[in-house]
Amino acid sequence: MAKIHPSAIISPEAFIDPDESVEIGPYTIIEGNATIHKGCKIGPYVHIQGYTEIGEGCRIFSGAIIGSIPQDLKYKGGKTYLKIGKRNTIREFVTINTGTSEGESTTIGDDNLFMAYVHIAHNCFIGNNVIIANGGTLAGHVVVDDFAIIGGLVGIHQFCKIGKHSIIGGCSKITKDIIPYVVADGHPAVPCGVNKTGLKRREFSSEKIMHIEEIYKICFRSGLNVSEAIAELEKMEETEERNDIMGFIKESSRGIAK
Repeated sequence: MAKIHPSAIISPEAFIDPDESVEIGPYTIIEGNATIHKGCKIGPYVHIQGYTEIGEGCRIFSGAIIGSIPQDLKYKGGKTYLKIGKRNTIREFVTINTGTSEGESTTIGDDNLFMAYVHIAHNCFIGNNVIIANGGTLAGHVVVDDFAIIGGLVGIHQFCKIGKHSIIGGCSKITKDIIPYVVADGHPAVPCGVNKTGLKRREFSSEKIMHIEEIYKICFRSGLNVSEAIAELEKMEETEERNDIMGFIKESSRGIAK
């Protein structure tokens, strides 16, 4: 049987996996139609609301508010969702909102770490193995791809996209899309090199890192505009890294930081 502290308040509409690996701490409130899967450990004073699903093995620390309605004046009270994957760590006082319009979701993948006071707004999409440091703030519809790292107190504008394996320096302001594999920093943030340290940690070969550096030079150090840079990338040997960066640039709706 799940270990639920007697002071916790659980809605009769909520589903709590009965497995003994589930723990719910004192004074936690689980409202609405929330679903908590096995292995979840939810600390004291957590508030889980609405149509929120929390995958297996997640840890949620005290004071977090998960699945609250969006901070968006367009929200009209519809049925909106928050879907959280497996093995995520959500630290103290994190806030995560549901989607805005009827049927929409905020979606979070697996194995992410959100440090204290992180805010993830409506309709965001977070991939896998993402780290967001203390006080990071994501506005609505932000996309963060796999293995990205966002430093403390970073603010990200609505609809921006953060590419995979990128890292954003602390206190940066993001107003445009950050391509994969780079270090970005500043007000507003711009790429300032390839994330070589992060790529080495993830066992990218020296050859792959050098290849990414060649792509980076074409995009940011050649004096070419975006269309010209894409034309040069298309002449290169087709690789996963080239396709990642070229596809990211072509699909960017806000334009890339440059």
